[in-house]
Amino acid sequence: MSLTGTSFFYTVIALAVVALVLPFALWSRIRGPRPLRAVGRALMLVFAQLTAVALVFVLVNNENNLYDNWADLLGTGDHVQQAADLGADGTGGIALHRLPRVKQTFKEASGPGMHAAGGVRVTQLTGRVSGVNAEVYVWLPPQYHEPAYRHRRFPVVELLPGYPGSAKAWFGSLHVHEQLLPLMRSGRVAPFILVAPRTNLLAGVDTGCANIPGTVNADSWLSIDVPKMVMDNFRADRAPAGWGVAGYSAGAHCATKLAVAHPDRYRAAVSLSGYSDPIGERNSLTAQSLALRNANNPYLLLKEARTPPQIALYNSGQPHDGYEAAVALQQIAKAPTTVHVVYIPKSAGGHTMALWRPQMVPAFRWLTEEMGQSRVALRLTPPVPSNVDSTRAALASGTASREGAARKP
Repeated sequence: MSLTGTSFFYTVIALAVVALVLPFALWSRIRGPRPLRAVGRALMLVFAQLTAVALVFVLVNNENNLYDNWADLLGTGDHVQQAADLGADGTGGIALHRLPRVKQTFKEASGPGMHAAGGVRVTQLTGRVSGVNAEVYVWLPPQYHEPAYRHRRFPVVELLPGYPGSAKAWFGSLHVHEQLLPLMRSGRVAPFILVAPRTNLLAGVDTGCANIPGTVNADSWLSIDVPKMVMDNFRADRAPAGWGVAGYSAGAHCATKLAVAHPDRYRAAVSLSGYSDPIGERNSLTAQSLALRNANNPYLLLKEARTPPQIALYNSGQPHDGYEAAVALQQIAKAPTTVHVVYIPKSAGGHTMALWRPQMVPAFRWLTEEMGQSRVALRLTPPVPSNVDSTRAALASGTASREGAARKP
């Protein structure tokens, strides 16, 4: 029974109802010695507590897509087949252009939101460079199958979840494809191919989207194997001009780091409530030593770069939750690097999907401009409110007022 499936959800609800009814029905009917009756009643109370906790967990997990399956929850999933030392550029000296084409079979993805807006596809990819074997979700824009666009290549945005988190969260919780579909159809947002690869590759730890010889090559998985697969199977733009990366929380850190470290692979990055120092996620492998922290800190990578990379960064955050890190990046950026900072007030809510969901539209409008895709847009209009309160959406997207956007913590 799937952890995120409808059948499991209704089973937990049924058990919770049974646990609530049992004490009313059996409390005074238990027979036997007093100690035995006490044990029976205690077991009913414990059963009620456990089912209540289970129901809350399922509701929270389904809303935020924290754990995709039982292996993720129990810490038994391992998607790393090998982790060779691939060197500083993550290629292991392999001439990537000489690698054979990667031909993948895709099927319809299952789960909340996966059938909306034309549906999301999924494939199981074995990374020839990284040694990672994991699923990758792909959503195609509405123009992809239209005759007028049959010879056109499309820009791509790679989507990274937080930790713990499932790649499905972008579709099931943030509803990114549902929000962008009408804007792509009207030309207000470029028709991006959306690609969400698994980032939870090892049991119980965050990989930090890094290459750590002998442990995991998450960087090469995300920046080499996944893009090559997409470009080999779809009419996707070539890197770096047509490629962007976006993330929230730990995924935001990864998005910024990947763009700063690989300007030859990405042109732009979106960071929602991210951080620079990997210590921001204490369960990250890159937070385990000062050397790893420094090697995977986008602030230090940008500051120490001999030549400023030609990338654009979009960083949104609240006081003490991404804003200060965003300002620090903006202060050290030198042309052609650009950093756009969006201040989100505390009143918009906390570090949750409800905060990031309204930011989908403004972030992708920014990507449309910064990745040179504005020629696709027929016109740019104010962001369409998401399915939350309009005031909250304006706050969370940083568009509530000019004063709010410029305000310092």
